[in-house]
Amino acid sequence: MLRNCSLTGSIPDYIGDLASLSTLDLSFNKLSGEIPGSLEGLSQLNYIDLSYNNFSNAPQSSCDQLSVNLASAYSSSSSNSNSWCLQQGLPCPKSPKHYSLFINCGGGKMSYDGHEYEEDLTAGGPSNFFSSSQKWAYSSTGTYMGNDKANFIASNTFGLNVSGAEFYKSARLAPLSLKYYGLCLRKGSYRVRLHFAEIMYSDDDSFSSLGRRIFDVSIQGQIVFKGFNIADQANGVGKNVTLDFPDIQVIDSTLVIHLYWAGKGTTAIPDRGVYGPLISAISVTPNFHVRAGPSAGVIAGIVIASCVLFTLILVVLRRNGYLRGKDLEDKELRGLELQTGYFTLKQIKAATGNFDPANKIGEGGFGPVYKGVLSDGSVIAVKQLSSKSKQGNREFVNEIGMISALQHPNLVRLYGCCIEGNQLLLIYEYMENNCLARALFGTYLAKLGYMAPEYAMRGYLTDKADVYSFGVVLLEIVSGKSNTNYRPKEDFVYLLDWAYVLQEQGNLLELVDPSLGSKYCEEEAMRMLNLALLCANPSPTLRPSMSSAVSMLDGHIPVQAPIVKRSSKSGEMRFRSFHVLSPDGQTYVTTLSEDSKMQKSMSGPWIDSSISSQIKEGTPEHSNTTKLLLDI
Repeated sequence: MLRNCSLTGSIPDYIGDLASLSTLDLSFNKLSGEIPGSLEGLSQLNYIDLSYNNFSNAPQSSCDQLSVNLASAYSSSSSNSNSWCLQQGLPCPKSPKHYSLFINCGGGKMSYDGHEYEEDLTAGGPSNFFSSSQKWAYSSTGTYMGNDKANFIASNTFGLNVSGAEFYKSARLAPLSLKYYGLCLRKGSYRVRLHFAEIMYSDDDSFSSLGRRIFDVSIQGQIVFKGFNIADQANGVGKNVTLDFPDIQVIDSTLVIHLYWAGKGTTAIPDRGVYGPLISAISVTPNFHVRAGPSAGVIAGIVIASCVLFTLILVVLRRNGYLRGKDLEDKELRGLELQTGYFTLKQIKAATGNFDPANKIGEGGFGPVYKGVLSDGSVIAVKQLSSKSKQGNREFVNEIGMISALQHPNLVRLYGCCIEGNQLLLIYEYMENNCLARALFGTYLAKLGYMAPEYAMRGYLTDKADVYSFGVVLLEIVSGKSNTNYRPKEDFVYLLDWAYVLQEQGNLLELVDPSLGSKYCEEEAMRMLNLALLCANPSPTLRPSMSSAVSMLDGHIPVQAPIVKRSSKSGEMRFRSFHVLSPDGQTYVTTLSEDSKMQKSMSGPWIDSSISSQIKEGTPEHSNTTKLLLDI
């Protein structure tokens, strides 16, 4: 017995000279070549298992023999004349059509739970393969130690009061290996239920109750239950237990259920030969919808007719000019090449590993962003955009053109775009250190409260837009709060709104992050807070340049302190303006140096930042450019 020993080569001819050979098990190896004809002359040989090898010659015997197991013994490519059961993997000889399976293992035909269970009453043997109408099959391997006449079908020997269905009163068993095959099954997911009941041990205090049956269960080559003990799982003998596997995949039309004795448990209780795998019934049901359809010929006819009709419709529509819109739209989108660099979809797929999820670095308002490396080694960030209408595509063209025309050191550089089919891709400079927003508050989509009012509401993009955003972020850093999520009172919408109130009351230091306690420099904190309000001025002309803001941070020039006076308009209108406009809506701000405060009249000129609250997101003033720049 040389089972599963990774043997290669062919069976030597001299094996036919071993006249006293009674058992030959070379299964589960990698043997090839021809099976020696001399084996047929061995009169004492009553057990041959050559299954699961790669033999090449056409056998003289069939699959169904009580003393010979040749299941999957031959290479699938060796001979087209070989029976399906002899070829590796038990391939389906025709198109798979089955989608369920119900077997009463070791019992007769019966009905249970609305299903008809097929009978399985063949006597079996030490090396046996049996198939039933090419719908299912089983193979049995092994001889019982010390009992050559043991049965391969178990019955209720001790008259146990077996609970459950009728099929629990009998079972099929094997000394070593018992395999059931579901044949010609449709591809898909199946629920597999294996039914067991221990009926060969007694339930009293006698010697016959001491037996223990332990074996392994595997499905599709994967062990699903190691050391399975029927009586333990069912809490006693004569009681049923079911192993339920809700998602078993069938790909190559064959389902393999393998029960294997690994040498554990007892072998001589109540007598010699009571051990090895035992099973009462098998049920296999699909997890997919099964619908009885027309024949293959009818389906083929319908498909051909549909294709012809569809082609004719396309020809008519094109001749009448109905399909020209897409061509014009593509030309319109291709116009971007004149303003930005152009990349092919092939280049982008190669750079991002075909948009490998492992290269995904974020999700913006317009879609996911991937990291990529071009063939020249350049690292890029690729954003996938979605355009749902022709009007949207036109806006896409205009707005990307506007963004690509911007040359500003504080904006992420747009390298180019890719427009092929339904793919709209933007290729940006890759920012190795990600963005400040993620460092402060984690992953989130940018919001309107961080955008300069002149751009958010009217689409005017100036070089002071990023100064406004910097002011908001600086305020968040000092306070430890989010501008758009922090509402200290019901009548205040944003953190910036509350900052103006505290500035007016002279209590601006109340904004400092409470977690700092008293361990901070008040002078430094006031400088940061005043600079934040100065940068977040609603009027772009009154904001400092970014270089001036840096000089103020370094202490090279003094920070101008903004003077704030709040509007007297109703709270409801103020709330609507804040909600639509930005965090500083309905606030009047001017900037005076510390030296000139006393010289200026409090009734002096003010810069009104009021903007109509009627502008909604769907209007041209609030275009897709807003979302694009929010994501940059």
